[in-house]
Amino acid sequence: MWRCILWKKPLQLLKQKVRIRKFDMDYLGAKKFILEKLDAELSEDLFYHGVHHTLDVLNICTELSIKEKVGAYDTVLLKTAALYHDSGFTETTTGHESVGCAIARKNLPRFNYSEEEIDRICGMIMATKIPQTPKNKLEEIICDADLDYLGRTDFYSIGDTLFEELKALGVLSTIEAWNTIQVKFLTAHSFFTATNKKRRAPQKLKYLEELKVVVAGYEQ
Repeated sequence: MWRCILWKKPLQLLKQKVRIRKFDMDYLGAKKFILEKLDAELSEDLFYHGVHHTLDVLNICTELSIKEKVGAYDTVLLKTAALYHDSGFTETTTGHESVGCAIARKNLPRFNYSEEEIDRICGMIMATKIPQTPKNKLEEIICDADLDYLGRTDFYSIGDTLFEELKALGVLSTIEAWNTIQVKFLTAHSFFTATNKKRRAPQKLKYLEELKVVVAGYEQ
């Protein structure tokens, strides 16, 4: 009996600390700040990497956190990473992940995020760099959320916005080049979470086969 009481008290204290930690972070303040920054500073040429993409990744991260049974505290970190993962585009289109981490490190402390929490958030941001390199569950989720559209019904319409962005940035100029890149990218890409392997991967493979037929036609 005494052993149960002695163990119960530390467990209660631990749960209390976790509960307090969850509310230390001013998530809504961090969200408001970065969305206003993105809206004001992102180039109009970023047809794909606009605020709408950030919000899409945020929504899918929220959805996947439920399906993948992520706890409330980690979900806040995941959602914060989603909001900041493309913030580097406010300054550069190359190496934007590192710049996004710098933006997070500079600004998140004033919203009561600890150094350890920011380290985890930056780990998630860096994991989205192509080729994606997730090292844990949260990083896998944000990677899948970032490219969730690859297995959705809006694959082609969203792909069109990325094509327009790449043209505006002078990366490529023809639909033939774009579709060739898409085939290579879809071939190399894999989803990480059990959820997206089940609900997105099959449709992604169908798009890959469709695009292979299109690209094969260029060679005739």
